[in-house]
Amino acid sequence: MRVLRRFFGTVVFALGMTQLAPGTAYAQSFVSPLIGYDFSGDSSCPKLRGCEEKKRNIGVSIGSLSNMFGSELEIAYAKDFFGGIPDMSSSVRTVMGNMLLAPQFGPVRPYALIGLGLIKARVEFSLTTQESTDNHFGWDVGGGLMIFPSRRVGVRGEIRYFHAFHDLELLGISLADSKLDFGRAAAGVVFRF
Repeated sequence: MRVLRRFFGTVVFALGMTQLAPGTAYAQSFVSPLIGYDFSGDSSCPKLRGCEEKKRNIGVSIGSLSNMFGSELEIAYAKDFFGGIPDMSSSVRTVMGNMLLAPQFGPVRPYALIGLGLIKARVEFSLTTQESTDNHFGWDVGGGLMIFPSRRVGVRGEIRYFHAFHDLELLGISLADSKLDFGRAAAGVVFRF
């Protein structure tokens, strides 16, 4: 656990340093609310396309972009993540710090991202009134496209993959070979200031 704290501290420090690097004097801050759905892996939707049980994922990212690079903190929440199982409710929350490679081509910014953070899974059984919460240290990777038809407001579409570093634990029982992982397709608005 001590190694993970040091590793996470190093990543947070590196993300902070990107804001002090030369050339970031022209960085623009942004806020981007998002809405999407989870797919693949442990989510209730097995594929990106053709899924009838799409569960909504909502969130917001806050960050900054320079001419080529950027960083962001993204917080998201998905209700009923594991599907509509009778007498059970579930959710997954993610808090990720990401570094972005986002070159600008006029009003268009394609981007790739990678980051580390927290993935928190919660399962509650209504018949037994038992609840299980498991915090995971994990990583995400993805990419997308931002388009800015105006100077301050744009739109964003992306696909990300999330993966936990350790096995899922429910009601105190560790499930072997069950590292929480899933993808997310999302779209949002981007406000620059």
